[in-house]
Amino acid sequence: MAIIVPTNKSVEKFKGLHLYHGGISNCSMRVRMTLIEKGLDWESHHLDLKKKENISDSYFGINPNGLVPTLVDNGVVHIESNEIIDYLDQTYAQPSLRSGDEIELKSWLHLAASIHVPACKPYVYATKMAPKLKKTAEEQAKYNILQKNEELKNFHSKHAGDKDFSTSDLDKATAILDACFFKLEKTLEGRAWIMGDHYSLADISWIPLHFVLLGCGYPFTDYSNIQRWAAAFAKKDSFREGVLKWCPDFAEV
Repeated sequence: MAIIVPTNKSVEKFKGLHLYHGGISNCSMRVRMTLIEKGLDWESHHLDLKKKENISDSYFGINPNGLVPTLVDNGVVHIESNEIIDYLDQTYAQPSLRSGDEIELKSWLHLAASIHVPACKPYVYATKMAPKLKKTAEEQAKYNILQKNEELKNFHSKHAGDKDFSTSDLDKATAILDACFFKLEKTLEGRAWIMGDHYSLADISWIPLHFVLLGCGYPFTDYSNIQRWAAAFAKKDSFREGVLKWCPDFAEV
């Protein structure tokens, strides 16, 4: 469980559920969807990522990676979105978002988490977001001081200043995504949802990836099962309220 002790002690006084999140963040989307599916009350702390509102001493004192989302549950700080949604489902048991084999469920959550920095972020930044999230020299210097995670620091160095992501970066990211969505397409053969007949955390983990990558031009046209699945989740209130309310169309971001 990704629980951390914050250096910004103000959040330890929070009562109830508080979520630090970004409208355009796919990781934030899955936590918002889970909170809505569970019918939980939560206080929103929205950070505008395009304005670099996450790059501050205050926020790095809450989440040492400077990433969203961060969940604070009665003063206890949780980071890493797939662990957060698993925590919420286990802690607030009804309605359950678990279905089928627990090992398979956890494997889908783990896979979504494992491709975030190697594939999802490079694809999204290289195809769309890098120019929109360019840091000024001052912002970059501030980020380099605050950020202690070398993987994230290395990732963001690739589009710092006048730099752009290389073709090889995009090719590597695309190859990983192709393999994952091929697996998802095959898994959805004969299934309404990833785990079978019941909507679960596995779907919530992957729905935002589909939404954001579709907005970045990833080609889903050859994935008929994924398209059917997408049409089904588009009807859900948690998708409308947890994703579209905060980011109506990622293609327009």
